[in-house]
Amino acid sequence: MNAPIHARLVLLLAAAVLVVAPKAFAQTDEIQVYDGSIAAPGKFNLTWHNNFTPDGLKTPAFPGAIVADKSFNGVTEWAYGVTDWFEAGLYLPLYSISKNHDATINGGKIRLLFTSPHAADRTFFYAVNFEFSYNATYWNPSRFTSEIRPIFGVHLHPVDIIVNPILDNSFRGGFKSLDFAPAARIAYNFSPKFALAVEEYSDVGPLRAFLSTGQQSHEVWGVFDRSTKFANIEAGVGFGVTPASDKVTLKLMFSRDLN
Repeated sequence: MNAPIHARLVLLLAAAVLVVAPKAFAQTDEIQVYDGSIAAPGKFNLTWHNNFTPDGLKTPAFPGAIVADKSFNGVTEWAYGVTDWFEAGLYLPLYSISKNHDATINGGKIRLLFTSPHAADRTFFYAVNFEFSYNATYWNPSRFTSEIRPIFGVHLHPVDIIVNPILDNSFRGGFKSLDFAPAARIAYNFSPKFALAVEEYSDVGPLRAFLSTGQQSHEVWGVFDRSTKFANIEAGVGFGVTPASDKVTLKLMFSRDLN
């Protein structure tokens, strides 16, 4: 596929996703800052996301929603490298164990990630990720939602700086109803196999009118990444800094190629 066709495809997908959303809701199955890296062409990859909230919000985000406090959430993410600039993914199953819903399956989603080829080897890299979700009603009040996640960053060796200015969408309202939920990461790579990072995840509300500071979600995370023969491991602990944030959340991810 030549560059103009590639660009037109990305713009078409962006237009399909930007049909708009009110405020994002409740839990998440995936806590990760994307860096534009993808599976090599012809490779299958599995990433297993898990997070646990030992001290979280005790009120559901909407009637009937999973309560964050003491909840365990996760998903298996199956990915395939189609080309050196495109990866397709499937999240299935999304699951939770919560004190008000016990064990649940929360839906599924597909992912399309377009990136600058060999992003890990570039000083400046960029990408865009699209996700389309089908949700259980206790996971999100909208059956169908989507996400557009631009990805920008620099590899300064040994420091990485990455931003993901995410826009969440429930296909309601206009452009200004898109929910802005940015994420960012600064990492120091002690070696190609070990890094420590600080991450920040926020939800500031719809573009038409950001929420007040007390209603916004802001979490600061300490994270480590370790590559082993078995898998790449990412683990961390996050602390909420506003009343609308979970106070403490833990995450653990395993990732490895399957062929």
